[in-house]
Amino acid sequence: MTADPGESAPYPGGAMRAALRNLGWLLASRGVLAVLSLLYLGLATRTLGLADFGRFALVTGAAQGLAVLVGFQTWQVVVRFGMDHRTRGDEAALGRLYRACMLLDAGSAVLGVALAALILSVWSDRLGISAELLRDTVILTAAQLLSIRSTAVGILRLSDRFREAAAADSVTPIVRFVGAVLAAALMPTLQAFLWAWSVAEIVTAAAYWLLLVRHGDAARMWRARLDRAVAAENPQIGRFLVNSNLVSSLGLATKQLPLLLVGGFVGPAAAGAFRLALQIAQALAKLAQLIARAAFPEVVRTVRGAAPGEIAGKLARMVGASSLGALVILLLIALVGRPLLVLVGGDASYGDAYWLLLWLAAAGSIDLAVVALEPVLLAADRSGAAMAARAAGVAVQLALSLSLLPRIGAAGASIGVFGASLVGALLLGVLVRRYARSAAAR
Repeated sequence: MTADPGESAPYPGGAMRAALRNLGWLLASRGVLAVLSLLYLGLATRTLGLADFGRFALVTGAAQGLAVLVGFQTWQVVVRFGMDHRTRGDEAALGRLYRACMLLDAGSAVLGVALAALILSVWSDRLGISAELLRDTVILTAAQLLSIRSTAVGILRLSDRFREAAAADSVTPIVRFVGAVLAAALMPTLQAFLWAWSVAEIVTAAAYWLLLVRHGDAARMWRARLDRAVAAENPQIGRFLVNSNLVSSLGLATKQLPLLLVGGFVGPAAAGAFRLALQIAQALAKLAQLIARAAFPEVVRTVRGAAPGEIAGKLARMVGASSLGALVILLLIALVGRPLLVLVGGDASYGDAYWLLLWLAAAGSIDLAVVALEPVLLAADRSGAAMAARAAGVAVQLALSLSLLPRIGAAGASIGVFGASLVGALLLGVLVRRYARSAAAR
């Protein structure tokens, strides 16, 4: 049975315990993903070789980047505005919100496929995608865009069904691993690996929607009549949607854009080594993302229900705990990073990416340390401030990357990622501290 949204507020530490419970299920899913991702990447590097693996990394990076660019983070809209409807017991308004978000996902997916086809046909060479890979890149991008599940993710998280969300999320690495094994054994080509990634996206989306059908959420969504009441029932939803989408699109710059820049400036082989280092370092970024997703429902409840004077103290404790965890993980990567690169890559040359890994891991540690700050701004209706902090970080990253890449190669992109995380964290800290002080003053 789903817990009532207001149950965590009356007792001390309830929100933290709920967030940790949610995080536990997400970590179970991502634990499977982390192990399997290293396995299927190991298969890909050994099967394709350094140069072709670099091309594979560029194609998947471009597809993921285009999907993030045109997609909306409707799961955040569902959690942010659905929380109020659930608290009031307004099932009709909740159904209308679900339907509006699902239709928005579908519309952006169709528009995104057309936009992606246009971008790839014009700029495929600049993205490092050769003519023989263009068709498969379009297929992969279409699979990611049309595998609509952001609204479904939000519904499960709003309902505290993180165990089910974790099970659905685990489908992606499992299907990729099976696909990589089949590709390596039966058809050891770059195209076969791309097809496996495309199938994984579709099957994962199907798993999410089957869960919604089983629990009646899909029926509630389809019964709802969509009208102008959605805007009245969810004030400022348009601004929140635009700002949250811009935040995610700017976040793309710290994930996929560096890989594409390395491929464009240095070549596919360097992009392959950078991709492997990025995959290991992104374990930190994924952990930060998981904590943010698990905590977001509880942050919404806390910001809306806690006494203003308590917000600063709770945030200080959360930042302190996450900073300690980030430091431990960074030290671990520093110790085992080089042998892990060689083990997964299957070639001693991958060990040369160790210094790239350290810069990227340091950036991930900063993101993990301040993971609680951005959800606070979103929950407090200050999504524009979060977007501004992201934009400043991206500007610093582009300036560093474009100036350093021609001089020191892939290390320039790594330093750019670190600069973006550092500047973004400092600005988020200033903005959240200002918000906490103004809340206490009121």
